[in-house]
Amino acid sequence: MKKMPFSLRTIIAVGVILLLTTIFSTQAEGKKLSVVGSTSDLAALAGEVGGDRIDVQLIAKGYQDPHFVEAKPSFLLLLRRADLLVTVGLQLEIGWLPPLITQCGNPKIQPGAPGYLDASQFAEILDIPAGPVTRAMGDVHPLGNPHYWLDPANGRRVAKAIADKLGQLDPANAGYFAQRFKDFDQRLAAAEQKWDAAMKPYRGRKVVTYHNSLPNFAKRFGLNVIGYVEPRPGIPPSPSHTIQLMGLMKRENCKVIMVEPYFDLKTPNSIARETGAKVVQYLPSVGGEKEADSYFKLFDYDLDLLTKAFAATK
Repeated sequence: MKKMPFSLRTIIAVGVILLLTTIFSTQAEGKKLSVVGSTSDLAALAGEVGGDRIDVQLIAKGYQDPHFVEAKPSFLLLLRRADLLVTVGLQLEIGWLPPLITQCGNPKIQPGAPGYLDASQFAEILDIPAGPVTRAMGDVHPLGNPHYWLDPANGRRVAKAIADKLGQLDPANAGYFAQRFKDFDQRLAAAEQKWDAAMKPYRGRKVVTYHNSLPNFAKRFGLNVIGYVEPRPGIPPSPSHTIQLMGLMKRENCKVIMVEPYFDLKTPNSIARETGAKVVQYLPSVGGEKEADSYFKLFDYDLDLLTKAFAATK
């Protein structure tokens, strides 16, 4: 048998290598990381930095109270397929997520595994109790207030942590995730300038909230939360507490009551009638309304509601 000319052998070899490289590259590009956010906010941040290299899903919808989510069999399938689970932490999901993680049969996303990310460890946490926490205090979170994503600075920190984790799980696309975060960071900085300008005339304004879910938001945008419709976290308002709150609002000239979409408006509306205040049904999470379908639009939506309420209740 004649030997194949060297140049032809070389061409064929190079062609085979290029073909195999293309095949494997295509397969690698087609394999997206499966990411699950325990809430819509974490899923939104993951989507910002993951782009088209991940498939992102969420469990708690934006219009739901994330403290109380009904565990469904479909969530088990979602978690079983996940490469990465991002959680709020601080026991926000304590009533429903741990059993799902245990029962899903996915070793990659168990606490302590590479595919488990507790976002709270990267955020500024407020309202950390100084002493022992008892049930008499209501649903107080012993590790601090878990609604930290309502400060864009925490959103930035969490997004960076997710981008870094994605890069660890998929080193081939680490540069892509890093660039996505850089772009997100720049867009968020520009948005913060706009939000700060809108809120500048109203810094220091007094508000009442239904639940204690706004310490990070209030600190970031200069609001003064003077009271809550709930006498204690998770405890329904009583007549005596409601009367006391009305008196406080009148004395402090507080004209805005902020209420999450999953709470009954009966008591807030009653307080508003007696005090001349305005009830603002703000959104604590991405997707609470169609107009707030991204992390940026969440702040656009809420700050627009607030500034209009402040302007109407001087």
